[in-house]
Amino acid sequence: MSRSRSSRLRKVILPAWMVVGDAVFAFAGLSLGFWLRYKTPLRELGLDVPNAQFAAYVPLLLLGVVFLIAGYAQLNLYEERLLLRKYQSLALIIKGTTLWLAGYLALAVVLQFQPPISRLFVPLAYLCIIAVMFVWRSAFYAALIRPSWRHLIRQRVAVLGWNEEARALGVELASQPAHPYQFCGFITLPDEPPPAGAIGTLAHLPEVIVRHQLDILIAARTDLPREQLLQIAEACEREYVEWKVIPSSFQILLSGLRLQTIGRLPVLGIEDLAINKLFNRVLKRFVDVVGATVGLIGSAPIIALLAFIIKRESRDGPVFFSQVRVGSGHRHFTLWKLRSMVPDAPASDGARQSTARNDARLLRIGAFMRRWNLDELPQFWNVLRGDMSLIGPRPERPLHVDRLSSEIAHYLPRHLVKPGMSGWAQVNGLRGESSIAKRIQHDIYYIENWSLWLDLQILLLTFVRWKNAY
Repeated sequence: MSRSRSSRLRKVILPAWMVVGDAVFAFAGLSLGFWLRYKTPLRELGLDVPNAQFAAYVPLLLLGVVFLIAGYAQLNLYEERLLLRKYQSLALIIKGTTLWLAGYLALAVVLQFQPPISRLFVPLAYLCIIAVMFVWRSAFYAALIRPSWRHLIRQRVAVLGWNEEARALGVELASQPAHPYQFCGFITLPDEPPPAGAIGTLAHLPEVIVRHQLDILIAARTDLPREQLLQIAEACEREYVEWKVIPSSFQILLSGLRLQTIGRLPVLGIEDLAINKLFNRVLKRFVDVVGATVGLIGSAPIIALLAFIIKRESRDGPVFFSQVRVGSGHRHFTLWKLRSMVPDAPASDGARQSTARNDARLLRIGAFMRRWNLDELPQFWNVLRGDMSLIGPRPERPLHVDRLSSEIAHYLPRHLVKPGMSGWAQVNGLRGESSIAKRIQHDIYYIENWSLWLDLQILLLTFVRWKNAY
């Protein structure tokens, strides 16, 4: 298939199919919600709506479909970059449907629909829509990732230049067969030896673009003469190839990059991240206070029971264990846990970054608590005090922060936000004796991409992902 036809398939045809499919299955979800509310024993709940006929409700269901599709479109659900991104798309569907739930309920109250909309119908329809959309989208993506379709919709990408960033990008693109980008290879500059996977040189860039039918060219190096950069951009423009640059001057916090104008000159720099904006800080703190209050009340009986067991197994030591950690703004605070080790464990703990698997110092109840993160329940108190958040990078001790900040690049920016009881690194199995560098990468990703929805996702995953918990 030609590049123009493939582009039309990605940009027009498949998104149109998705819109039509979403509309059909959204209507099916609304219809299922109607049936559950009015044609099952649930009709006895709430206010009675006599003679609820499906035909009379069809216009209101269609209106709900219109609002739903409009919300999905507003969240950019139908962009081509999401064609092969199943879980990102499903997350947007949940977000859009949740906004629809609030909006449709409010609209039903204000406009007084005729026939009247049952308040119970809307949340039932919400659950039905999510269930039906999950099934439909899962089937759609299962079809798209088949090789016969996948090669038609993936954008063909080459990397210009060779350095560590180019190598890492090539590995990332080549390692995921369901990635929306198909990696074609490297285009080398005059001063570079050809690496494995090289497909040509800068001198033959126009021919390479045509021969490999490239859709995107990503420059890993920008230390080229201005005239040469302009020639590269012009070669891409002639073949309608997207021209992108890896911003090597900014290795972290890329989502905070903004283009400003100072006088008449454009300046690229890092501004406030979403997680540090005033409204988002207030929202996150509100969720922390509510969650920590509920967590403390709900976990109080569990803490009391575990405290009793700890005291029976190890009478000499205290029930609670405290330790100084580094929080937001490099501020020190006291972190609280249920004691999971023998009383003198801290004396031999100075050089340890984390507890080893089957550590001999662990109490029997301590191993159980650590396996299920029960030793961290007292940290709800740290969250309530404002030392920590429910979700964020895990806090470290001052001596480890000093050491790791000199050994690992970009370690300190994790202290731009409050540490958390759980985090993106932890739910991805990066705890215990796992790679510290990978933990930092996940922490930076969280800081850059924070949203309330990401916090909710991490919170839910905390209860089902236990890899390397010990």
